[in-house]
Amino acid sequence: MSLFDSFNISASGLTAQRLRMDIISNNIANVNTTRTPEGGPYKRQMPVFAERKPKFVLPKASDDIRSRIGQGVKVVGIKKDTSPPKLVYNPEHPDANEDGYVAMPNIDLVSEMVDMIEATRAYEANVTALNSTKNMAMKALEIGRG
Repeated sequence: MSLFDSFNISASGLTAQRLRMDIISNNIANVNTTRTPEGGPYKRQMPVFAERKPKFVLPKASDDIRSRIGQGVKVVGIKKDTSPPKLVYNPEHPDANEDGYVAMPNIDLVSEMVDMIEATRAYEANVTALNSTKNMAMKALEIGRG
């Protein structure tokens, strides 16, 4: 694994966590959306991540090493939560059914905030890894000057 592989791995993590925070923000923004183009209330969205496999591994590397080398993370899709909407009694709402209940999005603000904190911490961890790699590269250049 080269020094630039570490940069690429951290960058993939940064990109994935930024997308995750964007999706969480979108969920929070639509917490009261009762109408969508598909019909019905907004459905919570979640990113689906997968490991990025290396494109090339040294041919002399053992199978054990090949199985442990990763290249970061990739987004394979954005999934909609299939849990049922929350029913809230509000007979004056324009989207209320005949019983007076409105189908609200299946979003729990507390869970979304916890997910956002987790995504922020993961983003910060990737920044720390990126900075550590950069500092190691700078120290290696300083050694070369001496």
